[in-house]
Amino acid sequence: MEILFTFVPRQDQQQRMKNEFPEVDFYFLYRDKTRLSSADIIVTYGEDLTAEDIEVAEKVKWIMVASAGIEKLPHQAIEARGITVSNVKGIHKTPMAESALAHLLALKRALPVIYQNQRNQQWERKIRSSELNGTTALILGPGAIGAEIGRLLQAFGVHTIGCNRSGAEASNMDEMVSFEKILEKLPEADYVISVLPSTDETKHLLKEEHFQIMKNSAIFMNFGRGDLVAESILLNALQENEIAFAVLDVFEQEPLPVDHPYWSMDNVVVSPHISSKSGKYVDRALDIFIPNLKKWLIDQSVPTNLVDMEKGY
Repeated sequence: MEILFTFVPRQDQQQRMKNEFPEVDFYFLYRDKTRLSSADIIVTYGEDLTAEDIEVAEKVKWIMVASAGIEKLPHQAIEARGITVSNVKGIHKTPMAESALAHLLALKRALPVIYQNQRNQQWERKIRSSELNGTTALILGPGAIGAEIGRLLQAFGVHTIGCNRSGAEASNMDEMVSFEKILEKLPEADYVISVLPSTDETKHLLKEEHFQIMKNSAIFMNFGRGDLVAESILLNALQENEIAFAVLDVFEQEPLPVDHPYWSMDNVVVSPHISSKSGKYVDRALDIFIPNLKKWLIDQSVPTNLVDMEKGY
């Protein structure tokens, strides 16, 4: 059995796997695909495999994606081969929820202004700040990450409205609404927070009409995927003061071009796709991979967090 990692974990993480599976040959090769043809399992972040790679990897039966997003995988090539794909859905919830809360608290409590005044050696007590308590958040995608964001916000006295494709009940949401009825709830939201994946259904889900009915004081936060809204629409909403602020961790084009208007806009925070970053990330991914591998080695049992390549999640 040969397992190829297309990224290189820390030495202690590599040793953990070797100790657990002494009968398995592990290869940790960053941007080196020389072992593709002999690999039985590939572990990847999901951004470095092409249809040609899948053709070369003729022995592969399982691809484990150490991320939640799979949109950059060569779907057709993988489906044609019937390769099992799983991800690490759920491990992002703690760092991403903390990132969302950190940005919100910083803006509500005027921390950017306070930090700037310190740099300017300016003692200024007339600072406009407010509270989370008594406000409303509309969370697009109340799955593992969205539910954790909801839990933290509820602890601060925020009313949470979840929004998914069906409107079915979700954890830590005071209300639920479907995508079809999102227009009914947007005018109530002080914060619109998206953690949606990129699928055919979510691509450009938010249109001009959605931003036009939001509160002028609303904060829009996107931690899911950049194609949720066309860049021109969001840029116009910010420039025309249809919303007050945007916290963006994802973009239609990444890296964000150096000449992009967002860099110099006072009502935008540019976070370079780092809201899920954590020193515990790979350890959490291995906590999912190792039990799955134990079962796979016995009878090729279907791993947890199985991905439907047709649906895209």
